[in-house]
Amino acid sequence: MSTETRIHNIGYRDYDGPRLGRAYARRSLFSQSLRGAYGLGRSAKSKVLPMVLFAVMCIPALVIVAIAVAGKTQDLPLDYTRYAIFTQTVIGLYLAAQAPQSVSRDLRFKTVPLYFSRPIERVDYVLAKYGAMASALFILTASPLLILYIGSLLAKMDFADQTQGFAQGLVSVALLSLLFGGIGLVMAALTPRRGFGVAAVIAALTISFGAVSTLQAIAWSTGSPGAVEWLGLFSPITLIDGVQTAFLGATSSFPAGAGPDAGVGVVYLLVVLALIAGSYAVLMRRYRKVGL
Repeated sequence: MSTETRIHNIGYRDYDGPRLGRAYARRSLFSQSLRGAYGLGRSAKSKVLPMVLFAVMCIPALVIVAIAVAGKTQDLPLDYTRYAIFTQTVIGLYLAAQAPQSVSRDLRFKTVPLYFSRPIERVDYVLAKYGAMASALFILTASPLLILYIGSLLAKMDFADQTQGFAQGLVSVALLSLLFGGIGLVMAALTPRRGFGVAAVIAALTISFGAVSTLQAIAWSTGSPGAVEWLGLFSPITLIDGVQTAFLGATSSFPAGAGPDAGVGVVYLLVVLALIAGSYAVLMRRYRKVGL
């Protein structure tokens, strides 16, 4: 019995295009994650919550500008550095919704190892996700400040004072974005369940702030003002409050405005930087195991 052998050319050929490498893959993941934080490139349903929260963040700024322009006031009724403290609930809700969306689905559907195949590596994934979350928060928190700044110029307020206040506000929300972004991603990366991630982020921000604020009020009312500034080290939002009070000329939200001075402010700043670096380290350790 004879057999006949045939070779069929089905058209496969080697890829001979440009090899864009890790840097391109990292930028693409950053861009995709940042767009996803506002629902861009996703379903219409996914756009509703982030866009609504973005609008809620900006509406008070628009109202403040309208009042300032109509009343021809010489100063804004709310300082740039106070805006994020004033809208912290909205920021917390945004982070709780978007941090799990950024990382939990990859964990749940076990797609992380696919990212870590060539050319992207673990450090690229973590940097892209962390950078995207921090950038999304910065857009959320800096946009109202830009509205306030433009409004102050339209109201013909002092240019130098408003520019200085705007710059101080940008520094404050940049630190807040890095700190909150890291904490949010760490909480979300602990579980593949999005619901658990949302609850963990809300607990980390809300419960800590409520507990610290209550203890600060008790310390102040019992005649222990020195304890107020040290208690502020145990909540993310009070940490930012303390840093901007010590170094950015902000008015503190602590009881009776008893914010830290420059000496204690150094401790606040070191804790903030340690938490940012620690969040990055925890994410790197987490994805070392997940990527196997």
